[in-house]
Amino acid sequence: VQLVESGGGSVRVGGSLRLSCTASGFSFANYAIGWFRQALGKEREAVSCITPTGETFYADSVKGRFSISGDNTESTVYLQMDSLKPEDAANYFCAVTSKILAGSDRYALRLFMSAMNAWGKGTLVTVSS
Repeated sequence: VQLVESGGGSVRVGGSLRLSCTASGFSFANYAIGWFRQALGKEREAVSCITPTGETFYADSVKGRFSISGDNTESTVYLQMDSLKPEDAANYFCAVTSKILAGSDRYALRLFMSAMNAWGKGTLVTVSS
């Protein structure tokens, strides 16, 4: 399994970025894919994930601002991030899990974080005021 993130950068508060995660070495049909982030000196935080059937889950902190989507033909998952805030600044990682994600957003993201099979090297997002 290989995951490569891209699309990070520096934006102003209120700006937008779209992150991409290109995957190889596994079938999208068997894994849920998602994003977590880690700011300097802070713990990892689940952001969003998408199941093979297209069900999506979001952290409370990004609901209404971030949107996850997948393109099976290109083996790529996207994270559209709008209305960015300073607290969104972090290193963003793409990860996969073979667990079946369901239930509430909080439950699914907690399961995702506890059962990641692989993750990429990350892409850095900075948000300036």
